[in-house]
Order: sequence, then structure tokens, then C-alpha cells
Amino acid sequence: MWNPTARALHSRAGLRYGSDLTDAEWAIVAPLLPRPCDRGRRRRWHWREVLDAIFYVLRTGCPWRFLPDSFPPWRTVYRWFGELRDSDGFEGLNHHLVQMDRIRAGREPMPSAAVIDSQSVKTTEAGGVRGYDAGKKINGRKRHAMVDTDGRTLELLVHPADLQDRDGAVPLLKMSRGRHPFVNLVYADSAYSSARVAMATSIGIEIVRKFADQTGFVVHPRRWVVERTFAWLNRNRRLAKDFEQSIRSATAFLYAASAMMIIRRLARYA
Repeated sequence: MWNPTARALHSRAGLRYGSDLTDAEWAIVAPLLPRPCDRGRRRRWHWREVLDAIFYVLRTGCPWRFLPDSFPPWRTVYRWFGELRDSDGFEGLNHHLVQMDRIRAGREPMPSAAVIDSQSVKTTEAGGVRGYDAGKKINGRKRHAMVDTDGRTLELLVHPADLQDRDGAVPLLKMSRGRHPFVNLVYADSAYSSARVAMATSIGIEIVRKFADQTGFVVHPRRWVVERTFAWLNRNRRLAKDFEQSIRSATAFLYAASAMMIIRRLARYA
């Protein structure tokens, strides 16, 4: 419940910007970031300042060039964002944080069950790969997500919106075998009721269908968890649409949003 106690627990008062990391949050994420190279010119900007700037862009949705002067130069921030993006740094960071949060909650670090779903979002004039989702009437991209049964993001995949859910699920499930080999059951809606999905991996697929007498909106068992995760991610204005020219950047921002959410949760309940 959102009451004065909860407000105080989630308050970002006292920070320069609400997106900045607190000391407790930085203590969690610092050991998980790449170490600076021992050779060459010494880095001028600390990792914390760079990460604060990336989270500012993510939360506010501002263009890179509009970063306030209190952050490192936007070209420097964008270059380090590109380094993390191209080295799968955000995916790795999110993976470690998910394990830490599961342990905090008294769960095994590696999940055995997951939930998958997709969300179509509009793109902008930035260009890049896109497609038309005739069902949702959206011209843009589709975000495919696999989450654990508590809603933590395990895998994310971005592709053109004209790709059917059952076709997008196949590479998502295959990707999951690398980082999440113990997942043996996935809950999904009827869009994934396909032999192609069932035979893609050894993971069992359980279809959670609509109620026979359903009218209007109804919360479905299991499936609501991934819908809530999409809602959490979309609190970040950079994700209100897909503003990115490349699929890799779009995916990186999604993983960054997931990581930021878990960092705050771990610091809050430490």
C-alpha cells in the first residue's frame, strides 16, 4: 500500500537527481562493473558518474545531447553506454542482480519456471528495423520478455513488430538455455500454442488460456506477472516508445531499466 511509510522508503529526496545512485546502491553495483584498464591514459570520469548519466537518460527520456552539464560530456557517456551495450554488459549486470535478489528473497539463485509474453511499441523517425503489428495496429517493434515467477527479468529480445509471438518465442527460449539452464517450465498465453514453440527446446510450455465466460479485462494466473514487469519497465520515459535506431541499443536500455529496478530493491531491503 502506498502510505507515508512506503513513501519514505522509496524517497529519493536529497539526491542531485532522482535517477542518481545512492551510496547503498552504488555499493551493490560497483563490484559488478568492468574494471578500468591498468594501461593507457587514466580515466577522467568515474563509473558512478557515467552510470548516473545513463540512468538519467533512461528515466527522463532526454536525447544524449541534452544531458545537463553536471554530468560528464554526453559523448563520453554515450561512448561508455556503447561499450556496455556491445559487450553485453547490461545483460550480465542484470543477470547477477537477479540472482542476488532471488537469494535475498529466500529463493534459489537459478529459477526453474518462467513466464513469457510480448509488448508492441511504436518507433520514431530515428529509423532502424521495424514492422507492423496488425493485431495491435502498431508500426514499430516488439519486446519479448521472459521473467521468473516473481517478475524479475531473465531474458529480453527486441524484434520487428510484424513477427508473430510464436516465432519470436523460439529464439528467446533458445537464448535462455545459456544463462538459465534450469528453467524447465514456461507459462504463456494462447499465442504461443504452437508445435514450433513446444519443440524449440526441452522447456515445457504451459498455456494459460482465457476463462470461457470472460468479458472485459481479467487478471490471469501466472500471466499477470510479466504484464506487471512491462508496466515497471515503462515507467522509464526512454521506453515509452522505441527511440533507438538499433535493436542492440533498444535491448540495452531494457536491461538497464531492469537492473536499475533491482539495484534499488536490493538497497532498500538490505
